[in-house]
Amino acid sequence: MTNTVLITGASNGIGLELAKIHAEQGDNLVLVARSKDKLEALAEGLRTKFHINVDVIAQDLSTRDAAAQLTLATEERGLTIDVLVNNAGFGGHGQFAQRAIEDDKAMMQLNMVTLTELTHFYLQGMIERNKGKILNVSSTASFIPGPLQAVYYATKAYVTSFSQAIAEELRGSNITVTALCPGAVATGFVEAGDLEGLALWKNAKSPRSVAECGYNAMQQGKLIAINEPQLSIMLNWVIPFLPRKLVLKISRQAMEKS
Repeated sequence: MTNTVLITGASNGIGLELAKIHAEQGDNLVLVARSKDKLEALAEGLRTKFHINVDVIAQDLSTRDAAAQLTLATEERGLTIDVLVNNAGFGGHGQFAQRAIEDDKAMMQLNMVTLTELTHFYLQGMIERNKGKILNVSSTASFIPGPLQAVYYATKAYVTSFSQAIAEELRGSNITVTALCPGAVATGFVEAGDLEGLALWKNAKSPRSVAECGYNAMQQGKLIAINEPQLSIMLNWVIPFLPRKLVLKISRQAMEKS
């Protein structure tokens, strides 16, 4: 049976690669991002190559009521969402007190509020049908505090916690929730978040490899997917046993520009 998959932040990076992977599997798509031109070009290519239905909805999800507007748009098109991929998000570098609070509020709106609202809205139909999958793109940043990216790390901690909690609430149903927690990924996120010059991104992984990790984990119904085994060991078996001040120092050093 063909699924309809809604992917936010689908115009580039991990979202774009997830769109390609789902298209390769024969899924129909609903692609959401701000850039209509990029989405239309991607949609046309996927329709031609894979003979699937692709709907495009150009929308800025960092605004209030964006989730309700997107949900209404899909309802008006008669679309039933079987798989929800909350991929849209952004970060920002610098000391919290020196950053524009409006930028951080927009980040919280997109990374947490819109994600939560979309999950709530589309989960209703999944529960009625007793079928569905949700993939929330989080980050390995969600496992520790992040000096110089304080709000971004905190938003991702929310996503990882929220995803696991509702996954447990849905245990016993045919609905799964997975949090994809990648390390550094070679996407436009670096430039957009003012993260150039950080050593952390010298060995960034490809968006395709991260997307494949998330897709496979979602298909298997896993709670958490970390694309780098060494990072998984560090975050789960080393960091929790280190003194908190040392963890904060290490985290800050990773975010300091050379």
